[in-house]
Amino acid sequence: MLNPVCIIARSISLFIILRHTSAKAMNKIRIPSIYAEMTPNPMTMKFVADYMLLPDGVQLEIMSAGAAGESPLALELFRMPFVKGVYIAANFVTVLKNDKASWNDVAFDVRDFIKDFIGSGGKIWNPSAPKASDDLQNNRTTAPEQFVSHAEPANSSEQKIIDAIEEHIKPAVESDGGLILFRSFKDGVVTLQLKGSCNGCPSSAITLKAGVEQLLKRVVPEVTEVIQEM
Repeated sequence: MLNPVCIIARSISLFIILRHTSAKAMNKIRIPSIYAEMTPNPMTMKFVADYMLLPDGVQLEIMSAGAAGESPLALELFRMPFVKGVYIAANFVTVLKNDKASWNDVAFDVRDFIKDFIGSGGKIWNPSAPKASDDLQNNRTTAPEQFVSHAEPANSSEQKIIDAIEEHIKPAVESDGGLILFRSFKDGVVTLQLKGSCNGCPSSAITLKAGVEQLLKRVVPEVTEVIQEM
């Protein structure tokens, strides 16, 4: 017959083992499902995951390997010879390529790499990493923009512009793998900043004039023109 003390000891040991196993299961790395999606910008491709990759309100736009210190994922993507830029937000990664590669040849490779990198425990964002160097191989770099938001509105007209962007424009831009931000409103001119796939997109100028400008003119009659911050 087992000693009551032994029974208790075994029960405690079993509880610890089960608890440890449960914790390991909870901390198990989730392998994402990722699909590639074309954007209006032929030089970019949007890779969409089935869950959020960054905390709400955080976006990373990284335009060189030297600025990728806070994003191990972006740093690895820049090792691909055709990658020129990486934009990460919400549940997607937008990759900007050079003209030496075709998406028909490399899109699946990039998709599989992102899936394998995240699935193996690779970090997407490491905010505690050292900042990017001011001078890397004689090329000046800047740290990636992290908490990207609109400029603070100075009056009710600017607030109306921001509200219109958030409600009517931003969702469509994000669906194309980009981001649009209000920067200023002066003398009737609204200045906006475009990021991700929208930055450098051949159709962005048409979108600003034919879509965004007309909408903002209706919302705020004082608006005479919408331009892109360069």
